[in-house]
Amino acid sequence: QVHLVESGGGLVQPGGSLRLSCAASGIIFSFYTMGWYRQAPGKERELVADLGYGGSTNYVDSVKGRFTISRDNAKNTVVLQMSSLKPEDTAAYYCRAQHRKNPTVEYWGQGTQVTVSS
Repeated sequence: QVHLVESGGGLVQPGGSLRLSCAASGIIFSFYTMGWYRQAPGKERELVADLGYGGSTNYVDSVKGRFTISRDNAKNTVVLQMSSLKPEDTAAYYCRAQHRKNPTVEYWGQGTQVTVSS
């Protein structure tokens, strides 16, 4: 059974930092592109960043230079380091695993809330 478990969300002031972590089990981690998505109230879910096994990354423009995605293939984890947080970063953040060779195979975590507010 596949599990993606996110942790690290919370309340932070503007300009602050948070580190989100996603632990995967039940999959061959190296077979999957790992990504972080977010969904704010009333908005569609959007890609924040993703990271292939070989290290290729994609970031949404709004987080470039502020967020960094990384993965530890030995520990089956993917981390999103977020800094210089803004109120518009407030959203539920979700971890996603997408099979590299069969993109229709995907798994999602349950989400973790990030709230940026003073």
